[in-house]
Amino acid sequence: MDRAPRSRPPARAASGLRAGAAGGLGQPDEAAAAALREQLEPLGYTLCTIPVAAGLHFKSSVNLLGHDTLVATPAFAGRPEFHGFEVIEVAEAEAYAANILRINDHVLVAAGFPELTSKLRARGFGLIVLNMSEVEKMDGGLSCLSLRL
Repeated sequence: MDRAPRSRPPARAASGLRAGAAGGLGQPDEAAAAALREQLEPLGYTLCTIPVAAGLHFKSSVNLLGHDTLVATPAFAGRPEFHGFEVIEVAEAEAYAANILRINDHVLVAAGFPELTSKLRARGFGLIVLNMSEVEKMDGGLSCLSLRL
């Protein structure tokens, strides 16, 4: 991990900041984005910043399902940064369900969102549907309950 990017003042990096797209509530922290970009570009990565106007985190609205497949809420589905990806758009009424986790060959998804689960099953994803109602009451989602290593 000696090549892992590190924040330096005045940069701040929230958990979940990943190579590819950096998003945060409100406007992205440009100092953090510049510091991360400086670390990633020599490794062959590019970074774009995406403001998050609604939702708790970027990953509350956009999640990677595979190498070239994303799940996204309507507010993010048409963004030019996602050109080249297959974007599975979550209906506005099911926006909470965009907070999913792909673990190996399975996708963890919140129960109660039949439109998204149908779209995912139609694309061949194996689903594990979980009751998230108590976590949802506190504005939490599947990514809040995960530790990604």
